[in-house]
Amino acid sequence: MSYNERVIEEFRGNGGAVTDFKGISLLLITTTGAQTGVLRTTPLVYLPDGDRLVVFAANGGADRSPAWYHNLMRAGTAIVETPGRRYRVSPVLVTAAERDELWRRQIDLVPQFAEFRSATTREIPIVALQPVSD
Repeated sequence: MSYNERVIEEFRGNGGAVTDFKGISLLLITTTGAQTGVLRTTPLVYLPDGDRLVVFAANGGADRSPAWYHNLMRAGTAIVETPGRRYRVSPVLVTAAERDELWRRQIDLVPQFAEFRSATTREIPIVALQPVSD
């Protein structure tokens, strides 16, 4: 079982609590593969922001964005799971005016995000996940 699979299993089995992410807001996002059409679930750290959940396509500071980001932007919707809730969201790239403040808040909560940001020269996409009414 992969690390992500273990995190997903623990998240679902413990009402969102995951040992490796104590005190950190974690969600599960299920996207549709842009090329394969296969549903893929990925655990993500997020920043609560009103009714939005803000995620950073940091990919650990790699020079390319993660697959979940490409799949999300291509599909235009995804399913998010937070403790006690599962719902559809749509992605919106945050405005340039919001970027610095969101980075500051995220780094205050999870200092490792500063390392991700400095490890790459690409501009890491920041996506606000907004609930969609079905």
